[in-house]
Amino acid sequence: MRKDEKLSLSKENRDRAVAAIKGYFLREREEEIGDLAAGLLLTFIIEEIAPEFYNQGVRDAYGYMGERLEEMLDIQK
Repeated sequence: MRKDEKLSLSKENRDRAVAAIKGYFLREREEEIGDLAAGLLLTFIIEEIAPEFYNQGVRDAYGYMGERLEEMLDIQK
């Protein structure tokens, strides 16, 4: 993903995430929030927090691949 690209969800996954946020607020805070509030929170998470998780995944994959490449060098004769 390029820096100018934004993370996005399909409508189905977004709807599922909104429902999960609403369920979380109801369970943990005993507070009902609507689709709009849950959707705005989800948008905030996607724009502000999710890129950090994405970047960590890229770093983890890079480290994993680096280790595998090092192992390939170990099999040289």
